Amino acid sequence: MFDFETPGQAVFLANMAGNISTWNAGCASLFGMPAGDVIGLPVTTLIASGQEAWLAVLQALARQADAPEPPPANLRIEADLHCAEGRIFHVSMVLAPQQGTATGDFAVAVETEYDPEMPEAARVARIPLASIVDLLPGNFYTLNREGRFVLWNRNLERVTEMMPDELAAAHATDLLDPPQRQLLLEGMHRVFDLDEEVNFEVDYVSKSGRETPFLLCGSKVRCDGNEYLFGMGIDISERRTREETLRLRERALHAASNGIVITRCGGPADNLIEYVNPAFERITGYPAAEVTGRDPRFMAVPGMDLNERALLREAIVARRAVNVVLRNLRKNGELFWNDLNVTPVRDEHGAVTHYIGVINDVTALKQRTAHLEHEVNHDALTGLANRNLMWDRLEQALHLAQRQKSLVATVLLDLNNFKAINDTHGHEAGDVVLKVVARRLQASVRDSDTVARMSGDEFVLVLANQPSLRYTLRMIERVRASFAIPVNFNGREIAVGASLGVSLYPHDGATATELVRAADVAMYHGKGNPEGGVHFFSADMRSSTEAKHKIERDLRHALDHDELFLLYQPRVAIGSGKITGFEALLRWRHPEQGELAPPRFLAEAEENGLIVQIGQRVLDQGCAFAARLGRLGTGSVPLTVNVSYREYSQPNFVADMAAQLERHRLPPHSLQLDLRMEALVRNPALGRELAAQLREHGVGLSVDAFGSGLCDLGYLQQLEARQVKLDAGTVHALGEGSGGAIGAIAKSLIDIGHNLDMDVIGEAVETRPQMECLKSLGCDQLQGMWFSQPLSADEAFASLESQRALHA
Repeated sequence: MFDFETPGQAVFLANMAGNISTWNAGCASLFGMPAGDVIGLPVTTLIASGQEAWLAVLQALARQADAPEPPPANLRIEADLHCAEGRIFHVSMVLAPQQGTATGDFAVAVETEYDPEMPEAARVARIPLASIVDLLPGNFYTLNREGRFVLWNRNLERVTEMMPDELAAAHATDLLDPPQRQLLLEGMHRVFDLDEEVNFEVDYVSKSGRETPFLLCGSKVRCDGNEYLFGMGIDISERRTREETLRLRERALHAASNGIVITRCGGPADNLIEYVNPAFERITGYPAAEVTGRDPRFMAVPGMDLNERALLREAIVARRAVNVVLRNLRKNGELFWNDLNVTPVRDEHGAVTHYIGVINDVTALKQRTAHLEHEVNHDALTGLANRNLMWDRLEQALHLAQRQKSLVATVLLDLNNFKAINDTHGHEAGDVVLKVVARRLQASVRDSDTVARMSGDEFVLVLANQPSLRYTLRMIERVRASFAIPVNFNGREIAVGASLGVSLYPHDGATATELVRAADVAMYHGKGNPEGGVHFFSADMRSSTEAKHKIERDLRHALDHDELFLLYQPRVAIGSGKITGFEALLRWRHPEQGELAPPRFLAEAEENGLIVQIGQRVLDQGCAFAARLGRLGTGSVPLTVNVSYREYSQPNFVADMAAQLERHRLPPHSLQLDLRMEALVRNPALGRELAAQLREHGVGLSVDAFGSGLCDLGYLQQLEARQVKLDAGTVHALGEGSGGAIGAIAKSLIDIGHNLDMDVIGEAVETRPQMECLKSLGCDQLQGMWFSQPLSADEAFASLESQRALHA
């Protein structure tokens, strides 16, 4: 920092030649040079400007020295002097001739025009420009009309990396990139020719190629009859960086797919919108001009999402972030779901000045979620609640009943003879019946009650908050009465009846499972009545329920302890009497009841789902038996295994079967799967898919119970089964002397099988008349007790050995 305090009185002596002869301490302080360095030097070395006035005074003194008159006592001139530390002072130099000196010396007193009474502003204004330009924080420059640098400071040298002589020779435009040079020339024109003050931004390019952005400003100054451009340049690199960051953030806000709204913090009162991005405009339908200056609450839906809006208000008052999902109104009045995140923005002092809200339109997600929830919890055919939702509603009803000390009725309803409706009128008619029944059941109960479809033709009603048993009876009577009207299908009336089982909370059970199980027991008791009807659960029904549970437990024990085994009944060709195959028949070696046939337990296994595990065990044992047959060299004697609908409807049924074949190294043609006709027509698409997969793996398909119920011959042809089995009822009727009608039916069925290129098997043949009749009608193969009872594996192998020895 320079010291501009005025030094003490500076006086030196100079001779008539203009050289310094003496030098006092004031001069040493003012000029920053000791006497030894300056004595003998011409005074002009001290003068920065005003040398002409100095020389003129010397000439005047010289002329007056020869004149008879004495010279004047004092002569005064104005000049700028080079002072200490590079300063230039504007001073008055007072010359006083000294009498009696041989060389005509004269004293020179340097007056810096310091006046203690002079105002501070006036003293500062007298500071020479050249002495302060290097103190300025930016670039200082002076240009002439030609654009050449006349004066500059060291900052300009640093930025441009140019030496003083290089700057003196340079044109101002040389410091800029060519595209920006015209901008500088236009600015010079405005300053010099239009007397304007200018400011504009350019990039200085240094000698090394580094670009530095500067804000330049300048105006015209006249000096000694010439015009100059005095200007300053401020480095705006940091500002440019901040601006670029702000522009990047603004572009990001504009490009964001989520709506963004910025509001000014107004405390508990309005928080007015200051900015919204294009995504906000797209989501809400409001252009920015319409919402700026308004509180976002104008989009709220009256009366909706009150809890969420209360949370939002509390967060705004507490100056904290919050996330809520609520509904807003678009400009066109349409509702949309808004997943809103609000975050406070704090200033450098930590005070909240704004809020940023991020809007995510989750309407489509909400709709998909609602749709998926409906699909997960509702039956696709009837639209009723499904099993999942029924359990949930029943649990809720029980919790309510516990608090209010009321009753809950659980009604299990099963349609009577629904299979006959499908067989007689087709599955399309069955679907229509189910949908009509669903509508009637819903119309018979209250909105607070639940009607659910459990499976197939089975429905459950949850009658919640029942004030009394009499009230429940009236509701159930309305349900029963809804079945009095037949269902119309394609102009035909289909009578529909139902069996209803009812259980009551808390009398018949304390949990949802207990109540449904009790209603199920009551309903199955009603199935024994041809007309169905309504049956309430009672204590004596519990024993049958417990019996079912015991069978389930025993079956699990049987699976764990290998109590299930197979017997094998041979199938013989009518013409040759040779064994053409075996059918695997399941038996249970019960530890308490002895050997049990399938009718004693398979229905329960089908109901509780254990049939799948049992079927896997049967297939494994059957494949082991067939593999052993193959190793004995018995030729093509396939094994037929019965498979239920519940088994082959499992997703991995065919894959598991193929794995069994591979594990036992069994040729696929050694295995046949026996499927009942009514199971196949239950789901025709699944049947066709299964048949195609079996053909692909080389496993034969056998269709059982041919001739019972509805039979679609076109569908049967599509299955391309290897054989069909006559229904056991048809075979038994042949031996009852029923005349030609039964024989004609059997003949027709056998002919149909042959026309479809399938072998026809008569099973359950127990008498000679049955055998002879089937033989006369052209049946291909027979199976039953008339030929052989079911055999153990060893007995089956022995029968084949005997047959081979007989025909050897």
